[in-house]
Amino acid sequence: MADAGAAPAAAKARRLAPPMSWRARLSILAAGYLTDATRRADGTINRRLLTFLDPGVPASAAPRNGVASRDIDLHAGHGPLPLRARLFFPAGAHASPGPRPLPVVVFFHGGGFAYLSAASPAYDAACRRIARHCAAAVLSVDYRRSPEHKFPAPYDDGFSALRFLDNPKNHPADIPQLDVSRCFLAGDSAGANIAHHVARRYAMALSSFSHLRILGLISIQPFFGGEERTASELELDGAPIVSVSRCDWMWRAFLPPGADRTHEACAAAGAAAAAGVESAAFPPAVVVVGGYDPLQDWQRRYCEALRAMGKEVRVLEYPEAIHAFYVFPEFAESRDLMLRIKEIVAGSGGGGRK
Repeated sequence: MADAGAAPAAAKARRLAPPMSWRARLSILAAGYLTDATRRADGTINRRLLTFLDPGVPASAAPRNGVASRDIDLHAGHGPLPLRARLFFPAGAHASPGPRPLPVVVFFHGGGFAYLSAASPAYDAACRRIARHCAAAVLSVDYRRSPEHKFPAPYDDGFSALRFLDNPKNHPADIPQLDVSRCFLAGDSAGANIAHHVARRYAMALSSFSHLRILGLISIQPFFGGEERTASELELDGAPIVSVSRCDWMWRAFLPPGADRTHEACAAAGAAAAAGVESAAFPPAVVVVGGYDPLQDWQRRYCEALRAMGKEVRVLEYPEAIHAFYVFPEFAESRDLMLRIKEIVAGSGGGGRK
């Protein structure tokens, strides 16, 4: 792993993926099948088949790998639709010693805005790892998915999660105390896109929060795009997990009718997307980029856009990483990133140096 300055995608000499185990290859093939097999020609998703292929795992009050979890309703009867999240927290021997409350990581899963959930096995396991290694509570938001719920539904849900945390009366009484003044937003792929836009909304509404403070944004291979094809998209089309055609479908499913990829949800560098980012309350960002990720050029443009607005950005480059490498713990890069996240959450500023 290295910081900014890794070789561009063209240097991969048309290799589309690094060497990996058969187990990883099978998991990646299964992820692609999950996406392609459930898409209908009319632009909808076969949710019944998807539930069969991705049934989810239950929350566990008994600690698993040192972490307990529970599903909670963030609207608590006050919203028009249920909004659920899975709360993870260290328990038993892994609980933090002493009375100090736990920092909170608000996490948004990937899946192109349309797939997966907080209960999907890969994300349940990933959030457990964060909670265990970082001695933190992790609130994994089960936001509404497209195409049934288009922009701005997941951003609304993410902001509702912050409102829930801001009120101490909402916190479960039988878990370790939460310190929402040490809160971080995190996500991968589409989840990182959501985390960014929730950070924008938080920055514009800071004065309305009584307790919650966002100290950092952890953006793992964020899903952004545009109308043109970048060099990395052309060079790495057909790489694991991400393809140009899948991304095209996901943006059509998520963006409002009539919008193209100059829309603020997609184009982080556009003028419409600046609101909130220019605020001093927008948190320092750590952006993770993989060398075998077709979206890497958009991710670097995202970093440039943040820096152009005076934001603090640290880029972590993993030259041998595919898109979504983070959810495969057998990759050494995934284990290294977990250590980096631990450092971020343990620190006071979240984003490190530029």
